[in-house]
Amino acid sequence: MTSPEGHPILGLLDQYSQGFMVSQVLFAACELGVFDVLAEAPGPLGSEAVAARLGTSSRGTELLLDTCVSLKLLQVETRGGKALYDNTELSSTYLVRSSPRSQHNMLLYLARTTYLCWAHLAPAVREGKNQYLKAFGVPSHQLFTAIYRSEGEQLLFMRALQDVWSVQGSSVLSAFDLSPFSLICDLGGCSGALAKECVALYPGCRVTIFDIPAVVQTAKKHFLSPEEGRIGFHEGDFFEDPLPEADLYILARVLHDWADEKCSRLLARIHEACKPGGGALVIESLLDADGRGPLTTQLYSLNMLVQTEGRERTPAQYRALLAAAGFGDAQCKRTPGTYGAILARK
Repeated sequence: MTSPEGHPILGLLDQYSQGFMVSQVLFAACELGVFDVLAEAPGPLGSEAVAARLGTSSRGTELLLDTCVSLKLLQVETRGGKALYDNTELSSTYLVRSSPRSQHNMLLYLARTTYLCWAHLAPAVREGKNQYLKAFGVPSHQLFTAIYRSEGEQLLFMRALQDVWSVQGSSVLSAFDLSPFSLICDLGGCSGALAKECVALYPGCRVTIFDIPAVVQTAKKHFLSPEEGRIGFHEGDFFEDPLPEADLYILARVLHDWADEKCSRLLARIHEACKPGGGALVIESLLDADGRGPLTTQLYSLNMLVQTEGRERTPAQYRALLAAAGFGDAQCKRTPGTYGAILARK
């Protein structure tokens, strides 16, 4: 991504216009297993050895590896005139599949689903709605029917969220002291990754994961073992069915899926179910007060346009939604990661 000397503005344009190529390098390296092969090897490998282990072409593998070096995803050293490749700290921590902090599944989800929806960003802006019909031929009037359009897609989505909370779950759950809440309900709790972080941080609590039946069954089968006794399940639709009793209701990456009207309806239901003194904890990527940053959250908001019915919001917008539902004393804390936390009390 270079530009002629003396043209910094053109260089910036090149950087933006070719950004999709960078994404595809990262996605391809993950999908092919480049970082896993290097992690399993006893030492650095040449491109021919990597190609042999992956079953890929020599030329394509060398080109991919060298580009990963330029992106600081890999490091290279030369011995006897031969280039030998190895993982960097970044790739060892976040891209190797076996790492406890791996983001491998999230990257596969971005590559196989999100990327294809983003090919239709212009129509999404034009129409103001998500693009599952154009990207996958799936109607999206029932949002999660489209998101969970196959068993494999549902499992990939759940594994992707598992990756997110393995890295950021602890920081958002410790933004406030949640120890006074002994009974917690994680609405839309999906794989149970956040629930696991919660019971690890707060030994006195129990967590109920509330989600649709198909997700609960998949969570039991693939993500949570029966030994995790402080985590339970409740099947249902949180827009329609009675909510489990709880001192605290967690909404993590939930409200951003929906337009204000549905958020208001859900928060009103939570307020009705909530005990006096109980609360709601909203965990979302937060926009700046003017809505023009951070860039990552702005991109997430556009992603809500192409993939859901919602958007990212500012702390003031979330406070307004909570207040309209009857919650007061809403406090907001940002964390070092992508997500912030808003705690409101009844």
